[in-house]
Amino acid sequence: MQSSSGKLLLKKEIFGHPLGLFVLFLTEMWERFSFYGMRAILTLYLVSKTTDANSGLGWSSSEALNLYGWYTMFVYLMSIPGGYIADKFLGQKKSVLIGGILLVFGHAILAYEEMWTFYSGLVLIVLGVGMLKPNISTMVGGLYRKGDIRRDQGFTIFYIGINVGAFLAGIIVGYVGEKIGWHYGFALAGIGMAFGLLVYYFGQPYLKEVGNFIGDAKTEKEKELLKKPLTKIEKDRMIVLFISFLLVIIFWGAYEQAGGLLNLYALEKTNRHFLGMVVPASWFQSLAAFFIIVIGTSVAKFWANRKLKGKKASSIFKMLTGLIVMGTGFLFMSAASLQFEKEGSSAMYWLVLAYLFHTLGELSVSPVALSFITKLAPVKYASIMMGVYFAMTGLGNKLAGLLGESASHYGEFTIFTGIAVFCIFFGLLVMLFMKKLKKLTHGAEDDEHLISVEN
Repeated sequence: MQSSSGKLLLKKEIFGHPLGLFVLFLTEMWERFSFYGMRAILTLYLVSKTTDANSGLGWSSSEALNLYGWYTMFVYLMSIPGGYIADKFLGQKKSVLIGGILLVFGHAILAYEEMWTFYSGLVLIVLGVGMLKPNISTMVGGLYRKGDIRRDQGFTIFYIGINVGAFLAGIIVGYVGEKIGWHYGFALAGIGMAFGLLVYYFGQPYLKEVGNFIGDAKTEKEKELLKKPLTKIEKDRMIVLFISFLLVIIFWGAYEQAGGLLNLYALEKTNRHFLGMVVPASWFQSLAAFFIIVIGTSVAKFWANRKLKGKKASSIFKMLTGLIVMGTGFLFMSAASLQFEKEGSSAMYWLVLAYLFHTLGELSVSPVALSFITKLAPVKYASIMMGVYFAMTGLGNKLAGLLGESASHYGEFTIFTGIAVFCIFFGLLVMLFMKKLKKLTHGAEDDEHLISVEN
């Protein structure tokens, strides 16, 4: 294992991974419970009529999707200043703590039914995620030695934690918000974040050498590493990272239809009757998380085994494959749209299949991208580059909102089919340049193998 300062860490393991990974796993699980719980009910709350028993704000779908797009964009754009603050002033560890505190307050005040608390809560959540998200992810990478093939698997386990939280949030917060009261749902999301903050605080003994402020470097070698300009190899690797970020924008621009257009499609145009009950629309937000929990480690092992056998398994190749698979999932929504036009409603299984393919794609993009950044980014820019990644995710979220809004003009079939065709075409096009991109990494992933860490 390696800290942000390059210091070797030897810690006990569980399931073949450092114990610190599971502290971060549980922290992020509860943070994502709060975030995805709020996301599952946000657009539904905005469009609910003010005259309903469980009244919302009575906005139009277009207005709701517009706010959703801006909100999710800024949530991730704030990761850049969050990463900068960590690298230049506080370190990742303290930044995560501050982010968690901001999130607890943000979700808490959303429980009050006032417009000023609604907007203030959103602002605090934006600031909190910006401080927490890039820095906790960078800390995961610091738990592994350079060249340890377990790093990608570690990020997948961490990512499963994210989706355990997301799965529980869609079911629990979604139900409470829709059936009991929107603001009770917002309050429940805040309680989840409070649990995450407690886990992180009491888990500090397992994170002693990870996420510390790099400005506190003690040895001359560490100080030189922080002051010297980037080398040609480091610059080339940064170029690859920025190219991969373009792929990230496209991926999340498509994938994040989940919280917007797909969420509203489930509510308004899907036959949700099942075994004598009406399935809450927000429950579909848990499908992707459920699939990740079930198949996440299998996908990670698949790619690791390909790597060990000498087959194509670079991070860029995985990410492009994931984009193509995810894009294919939108063809199921094209079929759902055709069924709706013909019959007046579409079957739930189209959404299930779409989310399954989106999940397969996500598992080859998101945790892989997080791991890729920790392999290629210079130490002194580690958190900032992670912040840029999440900012690109934010731009993707904004793009998702714009695409979702355009459905009111062009129709769902056109949008779903257009997304599918573009993602598949773009993924295949960039694959033509795989050799050049791999060359720019200067072998950062060439010597990966299993490294056993003993006490």
